[in-house]
Amino acid sequence: MNNCATFSTDASRTNFDSQSYTLRVSFAKRLVVATSDQDWTPDPATNTERRPLDELTWLVRLAPEGEFSLDDSGGDECFVLDGSLSLQGDEFETGTYLRFPLEIAGPLRSENGCTFFLKRQPFAPGDLERVVKRTRQARWFPGQGRLEVMPLHEHEGRSTALVKWPAGETFVPHQHWGGEEILVLSGTFMDEHGSYPTGCWVRSPHLSKHHPFVEEETTILVKVGHLA
Repeated sequence: MNNCATFSTDASRTNFDSQSYTLRVSFAKRLVVATSDQDWTPDPATNTERRPLDELTWLVRLAPEGEFSLDDSGGDECFVLDGSLSLQGDEFETGTYLRFPLEIAGPLRSENGCTFFLKRQPFAPGDLERVVKRTRQARWFPGQGRLEVMPLHEHEGRSTALVKWPAGETFVPHQHWGGEEILVLSGTFMDEHGSYPTGCWVRSPHLSKHHPFVEEETTILVKVGHLA
């Protein structure tokens, strides 16, 4: 069972085909993207490549000495997948979670190259907290059942966390108020709708339901409550 399907995107085009465009602008629709099956879209001006997931969510790859400009209108949320980023003399290694509010001076840079997950404009009204969390050194907390959870950010019902699933774990059936996004960082996440290996990104709409489980140890990056 594996329906981690890829929906075509091309960041160099100004118009999507009608099916892809509908999937991406309507947060009421479920969307699953197998990022490993996507081509990288180059941006020679900044020495970066991108894999768009929806209109506010990308994977970004910086070549050595590459740089990436932060959003000066709505903020950015990042998770470093490999390599390291730097900003104003600070270094952010693999596994670092970052939230940058408005008016951050200077672009993100990478001396030796880097890949990171990016969400643009993730900030709710009144939420201007800057966060830097180095998850490889941070503490895990017990979750429901045998799950382990590492909270990354929370504001008025919107939250981002890492969740570690031990092999063979099944979660209770549940509904998502405000929707849910999942990026599978390792292992394979599963539910009654399909199977999502490492690199899959799943966006489930407000009030969606599922019954998730895993067969192998799996770690996911989860964002909830922001799609209502």
